[in-house]
Amino acid sequence: MGKRIFAISFIYACTALGWIILAGTTIVRTRTQDVKLRDAVGQLWGTKQIQQAPLVYYNPARAGQTKTQETMERLALDASNIKVDLKLDHRKKGLLWYSTYHVVFSGEYRIINNSDQPREMLLDFKFPAKGAVYDNFRFVVAGREIQDIKLKSGNITKAIQLSPGQSENVEISYESQGLDEWSYDFGLNVNPVRNFSLVLNTDFEDIDFPAQSISPTHKERTGNGWKLTWQYTNLFTGVKIGMITPRKLNPGPWVSRVTAAAPVSLFLFFFLLFVFTTVKKIKIHPMNYFFIGTAFFSFHLLLAYLVDHISIHLAFWICSLVSIFLVVSYMRLVIGRRLAFIEIALLQLVYLVFFSYTFFFEGYTGLAITILCIATLFVVMQFTAKVDWDKVFVKSDAAADNKAAG
Repeated sequence: MGKRIFAISFIYACTALGWIILAGTTIVRTRTQDVKLRDAVGQLWGTKQIQQAPLVYYNPARAGQTKTQETMERLALDASNIKVDLKLDHRKKGLLWYSTYHVVFSGEYRIINNSDQPREMLLDFKFPAKGAVYDNFRFVVAGREIQDIKLKSGNITKAIQLSPGQSENVEISYESQGLDEWSYDFGLNVNPVRNFSLVLNTDFEDIDFPAQSISPTHKERTGNGWKLTWQYTNLFTGVKIGMITPRKLNPGPWVSRVTAAAPVSLFLFFFLLFVFTTVKKIKIHPMNYFFIGTAFFSFHLLLAYLVDHISIHLAFWICSLVSIFLVVSYMRLVIGRRLAFIEIALLQLVYLVFFSYTFFFEGYTGLAITILCIATLFVVMQFTAKVDWDKVFVKSDAAADNKAAG
């Protein structure tokens, strides 16, 4: 009996080592692909976009005085009315899904000269990302669209002459594409925000906000998405407004987690199989355990490479059927059809398929596995409560000695 337990333990340890290597290989493949593919996705769809609020400056230097960059003073926008539409479009590359989106931005800003003298206001608008594409761009000042737009270091700078008390509206709109997150930033320091309104429409329900961002003042469901509103009259803030686009379950990291936890599922399966066959006096050779372990391993090995080509859920069920077929078709020859198609198939369905499926429920996996372990302990304790283990082990050892003597 001792030699048999040692052999089974050795087979289990070798299989667990294989899973550790496979999990590490999958992690390396995922990270390597992410480094290469994220740049490719960024070139095709753009990167994270952070739209900064336009900056307004004026030069208070009087006639005859030298006007330098240091003498420029910043003014707050008198009003901002912004509309943003985000449309999600997930893209899959290799083992990873990327949360790409299409954004339609429209901002109307009011600039006012509150002084008693004419001033030349300088509007500075910065695009949200350097490597992005901006289609249908419009820049309108005082109702007149500016056609001859001059860029300086990726920024648009426009001088606007205002009389005392005069105000003008500036409209800026464009369509673009981004990745993972969109934000509207008021600046690095605490800045005044007056008469501000931003309406963000999404076509997705799973919304999340970045760290150090302001929650919306109003939320409204709109079919399959949200209409989020941020509205303030006189605000001082150093944080931003933003939205994190929903992320799909990434096959690479998911497969790595399932593979890393596989030794737990095989241990429970081997434990139950050993107890069941020992109590029922069914002969299972350690080599039978070896082939069962390899069939379990085949599930994760096939899954690690199949998710590159098809959906993760379809790959999961294909791998489950392959592994169950290997084990059941083999064990029917070892212990008979009834036990193979009922007990063995049921055990594998629970401890391989259902065990692995719990990883689809992020945040509940640990609890589900804990409940499964406790339930397994309960079943074994009830099943073996009246078993005389001394007789079981003595008979097993005696049978082994007789076989060796013969």
